[in-house]
Amino acid sequence: MTDTTQAKLQDLLKHQAFMRFWLARVSGILANQMLMVALAWHMYALTGSAWDLGLVGLFQFVPALILTLPAGHLVDRLHKVHIYATCMLIQALVAVMLVWGTHTDSVTREWVLFVSVILGMVRAFQMPTQQALTPHLVPPHLLQRAVALSSTGVQTAVIGGPALGGILYATHVNAVYATCAAFLLLAFLSTMFVRYQHKPSQAAADLQSVLAGAYFVWHHKVLLGAIALDLFAVLLGGVTALLPIYAKDILHTGPEGLGLLRSAPAVGALLMAAVLTRWPIERKVGRLMLIAVAVFGLANFVFGVSTSMVLSMAALMVAGAADNVSVVTRITLMQLETPEDMRGRVAAVNSIFIGASNQLGEFESGATAAMWGPVGSVLFGGLATVGVALAAFKVFPDLAQRDRMVLPKSNS
Repeated sequence: MTDTTQAKLQDLLKHQAFMRFWLARVSGILANQMLMVALAWHMYALTGSAWDLGLVGLFQFVPALILTLPAGHLVDRLHKVHIYATCMLIQALVAVMLVWGTHTDSVTREWVLFVSVILGMVRAFQMPTQQALTPHLVPPHLLQRAVALSSTGVQTAVIGGPALGGILYATHVNAVYATCAAFLLLAFLSTMFVRYQHKPSQAAADLQSVLAGAYFVWHHKVLLGAIALDLFAVLLGGVTALLPIYAKDILHTGPEGLGLLRSAPAVGALLMAAVLTRWPIERKVGRLMLIAVAVFGLANFVFGVSTSMVLSMAALMVAGAADNVSVVTRITLMQLETPEDMRGRVAAVNSIFIGASNQLGEFESGATAAMWGPVGSVLFGGLATVGVALAAFKVFPDLAQRDRMVLPKSNS
């Protein structure tokens, strides 16, 4: 690592507000990943239905879709720390409710779907808040490093969360839910100690203001292309919802194996985050992003045909590494090109796309698996993702031809 890089990282670590928020994000995401493993396995244990696994994603996506744009407007106007802390506290209460419900043997299919709705509503506020808050906690020259460091922490939590969740679930499902509650309370307390200079947006509380983020993204084709590409790639190529089926019926493992499978993409993403921190992408940004999406699709195709735990985990690691190239590129472009007083609303638009690609993608996986079986669903998704990446070269030429993160200033 060069002296300049070391100096920038040391400078970044001196910003206590950023590090406290980093701890809160890591704790919250760790708990969230554990919760997702437990809910998925719990639902499959209750019903044995791929369709119901898909419904868990759909019931999270619909409320998020409805609420995210208004949430982005509120994020620009209200204190971001208070919003994020409230999100952590509500999720902690949900985890406590699951502990009680499991203890009294009252958790049903409908209970899991109801919890999914609550989580979807909370994430409508959480995701734009966490994206919009980071630029307020570090100076602009450290933003790219902050995004990379945040990605490293997030991926570490995504690795540890499913693995720990699977191990705890094998002991008892309430061990997972109780641990989730503890981590979410830690995230709540860490967030409450974050300080930043709050400057509320002066935009009027009307429909035009709420939709301003969507208008901004629509007229910035590089951002539109990057966000839309991620939407279709994960919508079609994601395999998360089917991992309980693969773990139990194809790879013949238990909740511990499911936790390892859930963690594998994050291992690849963490390794890629370390590479991008050391050697950030400086040229041919758009082209490399499209290539990474194609690799993501091919890796998921390999996972679909695998009957080996080792090969399956390796394929998921490659998929996670490729996906992280897209994630870091998209977030960095979005933060650099969005005005400060619009970051909440633009982040809300991005959150809708992420929610669609994750939660709606889980529903798509469950629905296609119900028709074609889990293997057919994954193979179709992998090939379709490669097709999307190839089509993007024509559909989004501004993105495909983007050379640098930061465009050189005009001399005129």
